Amino acid sequence: MLVAITRTIMKLLFRIEVVGQQHVPRPEKLLIIGNHESFLDGFIMGLFLPVRTTFVVHTTVLENPLFRWILKHVPHLPVDTNSPLAMKKVIRLLEAGESVMIFPEGRITLTGSLMKAYDGPAFVAAKTGATILPVRIHGAARSYFSRLASDYPHSLLPKIRLTILPPTHIPMPDAPSAKQRRRIAGERMQAILQDLMFRSEPSNTLYGALLQAIRTYGRKHKLVEDMQLVEEDYGSVLKKSLALGRLVSKISAPGDTLAVLMPNVTNTVCLIFGMSAMGRVPAMLNYTAGTSGMQDACTAANIKTVITSRKFIEAAKLEEVVAKLAGLEIFYLEDMRAGFSWRDKLWLVAYALRCPARIAQQHNVDAPAVVLFTSGSEGKPKGVVHSHRGILANIAQIRAVIDFSHRDKFMMALPMFHSFGFTCGAIMPLVSGSKVFIYPSPLHYRIIPEVIYERGCTALFGTSTFLGNYAKFAHPYDFYKMRYVIAGAEKLNSEVRKTWMEKFGIRILEGYGVTETAKPVLAVNTPMASQIGTVGQLLPGIEMRLEEVPGITEGGLLKVKGPNIMLGYLLYAQPGVLQPPAEGWHDTGDIVSVDARGFITIQGRVKRFAKIAGEMVSLETVESLARLCSPEQQHAATTRVDAQRGETILLYTTDPELAREALSQAAKKLGHTELAVPRKIIVVKTLPLLGTGKIDYVTLKKMAETS
Repeated sequence: MLVAITRTIMKLLFRIEVVGQQHVPRPEKLLIIGNHESFLDGFIMGLFLPVRTTFVVHTTVLENPLFRWILKHVPHLPVDTNSPLAMKKVIRLLEAGESVMIFPEGRITLTGSLMKAYDGPAFVAAKTGATILPVRIHGAARSYFSRLASDYPHSLLPKIRLTILPPTHIPMPDAPSAKQRRRIAGERMQAILQDLMFRSEPSNTLYGALLQAIRTYGRKHKLVEDMQLVEEDYGSVLKKSLALGRLVSKISAPGDTLAVLMPNVTNTVCLIFGMSAMGRVPAMLNYTAGTSGMQDACTAANIKTVITSRKFIEAAKLEEVVAKLAGLEIFYLEDMRAGFSWRDKLWLVAYALRCPARIAQQHNVDAPAVVLFTSGSEGKPKGVVHSHRGILANIAQIRAVIDFSHRDKFMMALPMFHSFGFTCGAIMPLVSGSKVFIYPSPLHYRIIPEVIYERGCTALFGTSTFLGNYAKFAHPYDFYKMRYVIAGAEKLNSEVRKTWMEKFGIRILEGYGVTETAKPVLAVNTPMASQIGTVGQLLPGIEMRLEEVPGITEGGLLKVKGPNIMLGYLLYAQPGVLQPPAEGWHDTGDIVSVDARGFITIQGRVKRFAKIAGEMVSLETVESLARLCSPEQQHAATTRVDAQRGETILLYTTDPELAREALSQAAKKLGHTELAVPRKIIVVKTLPLLGTGKIDYVTLKKMAETS
């Protein structure tokens, strides 16, 4: 009776919700695990889980009279984790057929994210063959029973949700020593917890996720600034987002895709969220792609409208480029603002800001949220369509393995038309309560380290090329507050890694991702699991398979599947027609190898692209330029590693008269980026061919590496 009354009171106070009760197996030999957010966790799980269990607690907890009284209401086992006999008590309970509940982290979180999992509980599960039932407790960290610092937004009676995932097991690892078996089992337990944190995140739209963050942190929480050096709070971001969304709704209909040609500024972020609120889809144009690249991107996505800014166009000297865009209606924000009438202002102040959830016109989490562009195999850009669920799933995956918090401040200089910049710069900080400084260009190598120092940034995303150049110009103390430096988009140069460690004492965490998987990351090294020379382990929730590739003896072609996979491509040849991935699997085009611990090493790419300073350049485009200049000769492009730029393009040709100047003029004429002009031209008598008569690019690659 007392337990029933206590359960009723707790449910009323904390509005406790239990999800996934159908996953609870028979209670015999059941090990219940969970994340640890507060002193309430064991009490709540003991009361609300539909199974009788013994709660393992540290002996020091019983020293507190309140917790000693609380634990009287649930079966518990006091253990001293410093004692080598502690886990033996748990083993005896499980082998007797009892169910046991334990927190593998061994302590309440101090970060709001997962902390390290101890090997003991994992080894117990492996040794006894117990069924593991993962349970996520969500919301208790906001209570005053948590250990988060006072600057975290606490609530007197926060809503608490328990999410039960399907049961799993940890088989006894096959290793030569008990120490190694414990370590491997511990890694698997950590992976189970990370998967738990990811899978228990509720689905939402981008705008809905912003509103949820506002409810958590409050409208006065300051979090975003740009070169105007004005730190804006959630209230200001919401107001700008709604106003910009209202303006866009006047020139479009719900579901429309509109091109966004904007720089890295706060208003661009607000425009993205405002379009999400109004059910419009932003297509982020690469303003460095030239007229041809942007025109082809708009064709592929069947776009008729472009939103931009006169101030930006003038500053970036894009007047001529934009003037050449054909068949597109260009809207300038400066002109659109003039149409924000008194009725719009009344709508904003009296209705939208008071009831922001009611104005959302898009509640389908599987609907398109953004279109990003990547190069196609024929040099034409492809539109990569991502859903709200996909973008937010990738953010949840990242946060499950790295403890970004409200105390972090991101330096985001990567452009938002790049998937790395879009997800990490425009979305993740604002839906997570983290601060962000949005910088207009990653190429200002002298200025960015100084801004990081002045604004107290703690997290930096960049390519190997950019990080190497920042290190050249930075003072050794510029990164004194830096907690995380994550490299992606191209292979991390070993000299860059060494420089950062020796000059700044910072370990760069290398990751890997592709635009089609809501990049920034598919895999990443983390403080808990890192191995130099690899791109880390796959994020939770991602499946992979390797397919054999003729001529490749180590590794295979990586294909991935997961909730963060794109909805599909929009191709130039079939404008506006979505081409979904076959059976949900995306072919990355990368050859990788995977070791026994799941660490991935990139061996090379089979797709014919070059990654130059993080930008993708089609080698077919390079060859088309050569064919335009010298149509009667043969040409083939390949790449080799470049310490400064990631990769450099080499053009092999049978024309001894072909020069870079002619290729540069051809690129300008066709509106292609200057990156498509090869750095080196090598004249050969004949190109290597396969038996089919096609160019042997494998041999060509070997020639480039030895030239």
